[in-house]
Amino acid sequence: MLEFRTQGFNGYGVKYSPFFDSRIAVSAAANFGLVGNGRLYILGLTPNGIVAEKWYDTQDCLFDTAWSEAHENQIVVASGDGAVKLFDLNLDNFPVQSWHEHKREVFSVHWNLTSKDTFCSSSWDGTVKIWNPTRPASILTLPTNSCTYSASWSPHSPFLLSCVSSDSHLRVFDVRAPTVSGTTNHLVSATSIHNAPAVSNTPYACTIDGPGSLLPPIPPTVPRLANGTFPPSECLTHDWNKYRDTIIATGGVDRLIRTFDLRMPSQGPLAVLPGHGYAIRKLAWSPHLPDVLLSASYDMTCRVWTDGIGLGVGGPGVSMGKTSEVVQGPAREMGRMARHTEFVTGVDWCLFGAEGWCASCGWDERLLVWDVRAIMG
Repeated sequence: MLEFRTQGFNGYGVKYSPFFDSRIAVSAAANFGLVGNGRLYILGLTPNGIVAEKWYDTQDCLFDTAWSEAHENQIVVASGDGAVKLFDLNLDNFPVQSWHEHKREVFSVHWNLTSKDTFCSSSWDGTVKIWNPTRPASILTLPTNSCTYSASWSPHSPFLLSCVSSDSHLRVFDVRAPTVSGTTNHLVSATSIHNAPAVSNTPYACTIDGPGSLLPPIPPTVPRLANGTFPPSECLTHDWNKYRDTIIATGGVDRLIRTFDLRMPSQGPLAVLPGHGYAIRKLAWSPHLPDVLLSASYDMTCRVWTDGIGLGVGGPGVSMGKTSEVVQGPAREMGRMARHTEFVTGVDWCLFGAEGWCASCGWDERLLVWDVRAIMG
């Protein structure tokens, strides 16, 4: 395990470069993001450990970061003053572009993985905005009317965009969809995250209670309503599965990870994964295996899960890449990393080299680079 200390700044987001396996960006904030400056770290993995290749200081805290998919030296950040800033590593000190359209904190940014010429941002002002780095203003504004913590492009389509928010909903937008009297705003689905899990004869839907369930039981400490649903709660993070183009995982304040199939938005979650002791701050599906998911939580742990459908599913001791079959097994926690000493706020997978390497950051002013395979059981 490698470690880098972000002295005086608490980590919020971490992202591996899509071009270099040895380059990592960390967005951080002074005073836990409550007040003060921000800093963007550009870190390099070397034979002598992790070194800071460059850093940029900002006037307000930084909550998230995303590398350009088209330019190896450009990176965008989400700022607490409502700004979205684009930096070029060939230049020092200042961003090459700065947009100030959001009215409140910008909490996430994400680059379009397929078209590569646009990125999106989400804000506490209840909007998601789409940007082109060469334009002086946003291309499109998508209203959610609720504090929006996370927005993400589909890795399978350049037109699909999703977000989760404080009203406990997962929304999917298609920028090709027409607006009807200016009211739909490209919205194609809005899923209530707190609905009861799906009940179906298909292998992709299981109940969480009763004999034969493939999903772990929900602890009694998690509140449930009389009709089997869960009370609405703020959803803080989500991510698209990299292999199954209709599957999205969500996590938030109620400590539960849920997976949804966009083909059945009204059927409730496919899987519900309990285990974290506090809110789930970040989720990331594996770029190597379709069933493996990483989570970061305020309980100071990172955990690796399988949703039970896809490659690499098996009993204890089955490690990554050991099987090529597409099978269904029990959804479960496969291991945890508990080396952080404060809230863990960011986690990301390395796209290159041996599958399983990842990085995490948190409020303990530390970036950790570690091998997921070492904790899987």
